[in-house]
Amino acid sequence: MAAAGEFTDPMISVDWLRKAINDRSGPDNTGIKVLDATYMMPQWQRDARAEFAKGHIPGARFFDIDAISDQTRDLPHMVPTPTAFADAVGALGVGNADHVVVYDTHGLLSAARCWWMFRLFGHDNVSVLDGGLPAWKSAGLPIETGPAVCASTQFQARLRPELIRSREQIVSVVEGAGGQCQIVDARAGERFDGTVDDGWPGRRRGHIPGSRNLPFVDLVNPDSGLLHDASILAQKFVQAGIDVQRPVCTSCGSGVTACVLALGLHRLGVMDAAVYDGSWAEWGLDPSLATETGPAR
Repeated sequence: MAAAGEFTDPMISVDWLRKAINDRSGPDNTGIKVLDATYMMPQWQRDARAEFAKGHIPGARFFDIDAISDQTRDLPHMVPTPTAFADAVGALGVGNADHVVVYDTHGLLSAARCWWMFRLFGHDNVSVLDGGLPAWKSAGLPIETGPAVCASTQFQARLRPELIRSREQIVSVVEGAGGQCQIVDARAGERFDGTVDDGWPGRRRGHIPGSRNLPFVDLVNPDSGLLHDASILAQKFVQAGIDVQRPVCTSCGSGVTACVLALGLHRLGVMDAAVYDGSWAEWGLDPSLATETGPAR
């Protein structure tokens, strides 16, 4: 694996992070800022911030996906404005010169959303801890308790519109006016097919017409909990009917696990995959938008 600062791979290992924390520096002597970006679905009835206080990687700060979002929207955790993002991460002590390392307590789920948001707002110096907190604990490394303590700083955000897609842009793709963009859905197969209700209340069953399905869990090695290597990831996307040489937009239930697909594509060298921010939480709520059920055609 190349050094994290070279960005040929978005993942860093537990051993890399352990060493970086010990000397508090990263590539090119940048500061290391570790963020716990754990997100819990509402139906799980778990408090991610409270669990952070009970145990996290030493020096980590808590990145709240719901709080760092557009509070004017009635959809879950939509992307905030650049100014709001800059203010929020600056309050966490993250500056533009820092190397940000994100993880979650699941292994790999919501950390990818935080990784994508930093890239969306112009910060490439960001990596994901492979295996997340479970890998850190399995290595016998120390855990810190209590709330995060950090001094605020300044962060400048610059939106990259090519990394995000709106409802209107996805409508254009479905209607055939969106070029060769391929939509790939990270939800479980039964949610994609419409054989079960979606996890978000009031949403219809099924998927965006013409989309493909690649459950985000398929990108993770079930034995190690680590992101699959590039050769296996490439096979997964091919099997899902996705040509990584063509534009790709990822989707899911609410724009969180879609970012795992974007992360996997980044490992394959596809650094411009976009995310449909509203995802099924938006599309499945609007009866004017067409849906399909059953396996991808």
